[in-house]
Amino acid sequence: MKIRKSKPKISIASFMKHYFDESQLWTKANDEIELLVQLVSIIRPKKPKAVLVVDIQELLEFLQQNDFIRLQFSYYVKKLLHNKKFNKFLSDAGILRDVDFIFEVRKRIFSKLLPHQPSKDSLEYILNQVFYLATDTIWVNKIPVSQIEELYDLLLFNSIYDTVEEDSVLSEMLLSMNIITQRISGRAMETDVIKMVPEYDNLESPFAALEKELHQIDDTVRNAESNHFISSTDLYYKQLLILHKQCNDFVEKAFANSSKYGISLRVNQNLLRIRQQLYRLKVLIPLLVVDREENKKNNGIQLALKLIKYNCYKNDIRGLVSESTQLLSYEVTQHTAKTGEKYITETRQEYFRMFRAALGGGLIVGLLCIIKVMLGKVETSGFGHAFLYSMNYSIGFIAIYLCGFTLATKQPAMTASALVRALEQGMKKQGNSSEKHQAFAVFFARVFRSQFIAFVGNVVMAFPVSLLGIWLIDYAFEYNIAASKWTKLLTDISPVHSPAIFHAAIAGVFLFLSGIISGSIANRDKHHQVYYRIQEHPVLKMTFGREKTKKIADMYEKKWAGIISNFWFGVFMGSTASIGLFFGLNLDIRHITFASGNMALGLYGADFMVTLSLVIWCIIGIGVIGLVNFLVSFALSLGLAFRSRNIPLREIRFVILSIWKHFKSKPMSFFFPSERKIKTQTEEEYLALDTKNKK
Repeated sequence: MKIRKSKPKISIASFMKHYFDESQLWTKANDEIELLVQLVSIIRPKKPKAVLVVDIQELLEFLQQNDFIRLQFSYYVKKLLHNKKFNKFLSDAGILRDVDFIFEVRKRIFSKLLPHQPSKDSLEYILNQVFYLATDTIWVNKIPVSQIEELYDLLLFNSIYDTVEEDSVLSEMLLSMNIITQRISGRAMETDVIKMVPEYDNLESPFAALEKELHQIDDTVRNAESNHFISSTDLYYKQLLILHKQCNDFVEKAFANSSKYGISLRVNQNLLRIRQQLYRLKVLIPLLVVDREENKKNNGIQLALKLIKYNCYKNDIRGLVSESTQLLSYEVTQHTAKTGEKYITETRQEYFRMFRAALGGGLIVGLLCIIKVMLGKVETSGFGHAFLYSMNYSIGFIAIYLCGFTLATKQPAMTASALVRALEQGMKKQGNSSEKHQAFAVFFARVFRSQFIAFVGNVVMAFPVSLLGIWLIDYAFEYNIAASKWTKLLTDISPVHSPAIFHAAIAGVFLFLSGIISGSIANRDKHHQVYYRIQEHPVLKMTFGREKTKKIADMYEKKWAGIISNFWFGVFMGSTASIGLFFGLNLDIRHITFASGNMALGLYGADFMVTLSLVIWCIIGIGVIGLVNFLVSFALSLGLAFRSRNIPLREIRFVILSIWKHFKSKPMSFFFPSERKIKTQTEEEYLALDTKNKK
């Protein structure tokens, strides 16, 4: 077997001698960028994240010992960078260009696969060619500052403050800063943005003032005879910093007001863009300041490092998704947390009230099971069955919701957010102490037993209702509707005869998505003031009167998000199997309550002539399906809630340990209420916070 040897890496000395010694005299204005690309590839470590320090001492020593080559190389680099434009790059790179989130993600993905290549007279072209890997900024920043400063001196770079002529470094930087402030000022004046901060209605815009102040500094720097910079004691500089802080306060206030007024994805992206541009100004403004002579060199180096960083991260998708979705996920989970509170029982009275609500949910699900079997006998297309099943589920889920009944697995998506909010409040008060996790564990026990009794109520009622329903149909019409489907009805529940666990996980994902839909609808309606619009609608007030119109608005506010959520949950549940059939995939859903009803139908369809092993596996399957439903929806919701509140995932480890300790000390509290209604300190805090927010 022939072993391929890796090509040995050429040394820096060999490379420099080959291209820059006396035999290769650099006499023409050559911009062969490939030479710089090769040199950087020699310096670039194979695993940038693994190395602690990137040492370029070999290059420095070679340049010190070979003066002619050093001058040749200096001439080459400076000629390559001479009068290269970068104002647009500095004002655009890494900053949102569009408020359409999907468009921005799509654009960045495309740019990663096929990078944008600007004109060759721009600095961005050089950066794209030389530092083309996303990890380049990591290893560049691991080069010791002292070595970078030494390289700066050896290559005889001029100060960026020597000239402010057109296309000079300082001129390009000033132009970029002016572009950014103009964009910020225009974006901040949009109606949707101003609506988020009514506190500023009667105040002068800090963004317009920032733009004027920067223009003043621009004139000062450009018109100076020799010192094209400002000092930290300059009055204009101090005023600029104050105005920059006021602009930041404006943006933070707008984000904070999202809990009052809601926020749309468009407004969220607008505010994020302003925040990113303000941060870019925060980086650039200090580069105009020179208090000591060494600041000139340091500022030039810092600008170069920032340009490399912005080029490497300009198509960052993970950062975009993370930053864009955090606030929206917070608003969504904030709604689900408030909704989830009613699903958390504390006293025996609340516990058995939940049981009764779950019995009602099981009653409706039992009827839905019978209707679905009957709809399966309708002669129609795959789309027709998907539509019929979806409407059956949707109408049933909406009926459960409007009647105040409970569908057990709908709860985890709601209660997870309430749990994390309790943990968040505990962290604010108690820091990293174990007490906050203990309070969370007690709260989790209440949540778990609420889920347990809801499961019991659903299953206990769905089975007899389905059995009674199919018997009544058989008695009245002498037709056993499950006679031809009983095998599938039973084997689909068994975890050893079918992929029931996988299908239960799919249902768990849909349960999670229904919670997201509920929260997003509530947030959207709040932002667009839908409730207030209905309440003050002139036609509705003339038709129904002021009081009835207000009741309609109140009903919409309380119920609409839940109705839409349950509708789409029904669509997801009803169409999955048909979509899987269309694509040739084994996709379906398994839900604990429906599994209980289907087991009753399958047993009756088989005239109860079923092997004991199959019955046992069906009973086990019901429990496993319920557990997977709960774990998947709860885990996804918990992860989103942690993400929305910026709580590190490492907290989960301590949370699990505290829950286990509490379970060992009081195992029955996870299944039955054993304590009086005494609110924990953590619960009192977040309930107090709710009251404050409502005010």
